[in-house]
Amino acid sequence: MASAVEQMAANTSWAALGKATDLRNRILFTLGLLIVYRLGTYIPVPGIDGAALRQFMEEAGQGIGGMVSMFTGGALGRMGIFALGIMPYISASIIVQLLTAMVPALEQLKKEGEQGRKKINQYTRYGTVALALFQAYGLAVSLEAGDLAHDPGWYFRAAVVITLVGGTMFLMWLGEQITARGIGNGISLIIFVGIVAEIPAALAQFFASGRSGAISPAVIIGVILMVVAVIMFVVFMERALRKITIQYPRRQVGMKMTEAQQSHLPVKVNPAGVIPAIFASSLLLLPTTIATFSQAGSTGPIMSTILAYFGPGQPLYLLFFAAMIVFFAYFYTFNVSFKPDDVADNLKNQNGFIPGIRPGKKTAEHLEYVVNRVLVLGAAYLAAVCLMPEILRSQYAIPFYFGGTSVLIVVSVTMDTIQQIQSHLLAHQYEGLIQKSQLRGKSKTRKRKGPARR
Repeated sequence: MASAVEQMAANTSWAALGKATDLRNRILFTLGLLIVYRLGTYIPVPGIDGAALRQFMEEAGQGIGGMVSMFTGGALGRMGIFALGIMPYISASIIVQLLTAMVPALEQLKKEGEQGRKKINQYTRYGTVALALFQAYGLAVSLEAGDLAHDPGWYFRAAVVITLVGGTMFLMWLGEQITARGIGNGISLIIFVGIVAEIPAALAQFFASGRSGAISPAVIIGVILMVVAVIMFVVFMERALRKITIQYPRRQVGMKMTEAQQSHLPVKVNPAGVIPAIFASSLLLLPTTIATFSQAGSTGPIMSTILAYFGPGQPLYLLFFAAMIVFFAYFYTFNVSFKPDDVADNLKNQNGFIPGIRPGKKTAEHLEYVVNRVLVLGAAYLAAVCLMPEILRSQYAIPFYFGGTSVLIVVSVTMDTIQQIQSHLLAHQYEGLIQKSQLRGKSKTRKRKGPARR
């Protein structure tokens, strides 16, 4: 027998979406801000030699340049005002969360509720400005070194830094507005739209290489089948759960005695979602972006070393990428998405317990043990999805950036957005049922007749 919630979720349709005015307004608001983001990727930074930039990006499109350009929605390839993308904000979030876990003052601030969260968000914004300044200045110097600037000098550097930092801060504001007033996680949706917008051009280039004979038909069919298989695998793993049995004893609610109940605590195989892949990618993009543009004019020994060891498909790149994914999978799970101590305290306050496990500290230890074992599979799944296309792409020289991180982000964000839309639809249906019950109650009271007069 399906539950009432499942039945209501099955009955959701386009008609229900049309009646949910609040949800419709949220979707339109989200689409409007995402359109603003896409328009901003076409506004160029002043002082850039467009022809030289296009020629350089065509040469770098198969390497790390293609990866960076895809994550910025093509803004880096066109050197738009959003060329840095949202990556400085993500890098600042990583640093602040690491410091929160290590610095007692920040950890205490995190426990202060809404005010503490606002303070930590403010520190994250300050870190975003600092990182964006550093990356924008490094990019400006690299553009000068690559002969991609019309008039090199301090005026050009200042213009590039101000434009790129302002673009990043505007993107951060857009993401926060989408999260608060729209649908889904705003930061993830911005990255999602940037990746999806570059897919048609990448596919056209891929099939054009097949028609010219640069790639064999067998490789094209194999890539298509692999993409379908990876998408199915990601959907399966993102929906996989480890259910922990929770027992609630008999208790008295008002004048009634409720019977003992048994429930389940769902633990996702991948509680961190797509966050570890995004964090690891942002750390890899930080040094290689500057190294790629510096290579355009003159190749120094340091830049040559960075590109040689941290280029896509290189052993050190793959090892570092896998290590960062595993680290952030564990770190984000136990510090953000699933805290065993907090879950154990909530169960204890609700008089719930795990059969055979004492409430409190023992429950927290058991939950930590279970999540640790589940995360072994979850982290291995994330690493495999992100690394396998990297290896195959470097072996078969696919002429556009195809990575498991991109597929993982697209599928995960799509599933998360659909779930949030369904949640809003369910809330709208519940509100409709409550209003109907209130109207029926009022109509019954109105039909009651007063006592007969004598």
